Amino acid sequence: MVGLVSQENNLVALVSRTGRALQRYRKGRRQVVGCIPYRYKAGSVDLEAASSSEEDEIEVLVITSKKGKGMLFPKGGWELDESKKEAALRESIEEAGVRGIVEGKLGRWSFKSKSQDTCHEGYMFPLLVQHQFDFWPEHNHRQRTWMSISEAREVICQHWWMKEALQRLVNRLTARNNNKLAPTLS
Repeated sequence: MVGLVSQENNLVALVSRTGRALQRYRKGRRQVVGCIPYRYKAGSVDLEAASSSEEDEIEVLVITSKKGKGMLFPKGGWELDESKKEAALRESIEEAGVRGIVEGKLGRWSFKSKSQDTCHEGYMFPLLVQHQFDFWPEHNHRQRTWMSISEAREVICQHWWMKEALQRLVNRLTARNNNKLAPTLS
């Protein structure tokens, strides 16, 4: 039986999916999806009144790798029984213990796995965090840390494609905020 934890009427399974039997492959490359969990800092809810840069208003959540070598954003295999967005949300719950709104794809990258010497195709999505669980499937194996965009750029530098995805997120959120602030013509 899969263990479940109820927190504020939210359920999260305490067991991660394992194995590669349901993994998607395309042209011999494992399909990987992930999220950049983000939130607006406390006190910056009224973005229209904010005068500082978008980067200063956002925090992102990074996690330790399972092997303990470096920090990254939650990601993992895209399985046959789920959409890309569903897989991205599942990975965020399993690895980082957060749930929220999965937004539009940031992009697709081809990269070489550092541990397996194979090529993967990765898709990243922004995840506007709405709930953070105290217990999640990999809480005994990973640590999570909220940090600024500039701090995240430093710690995920070994993953060039995640760094690029982070910049795309910043660009998107900045453009969205600038559009909100633009005067409308009558």
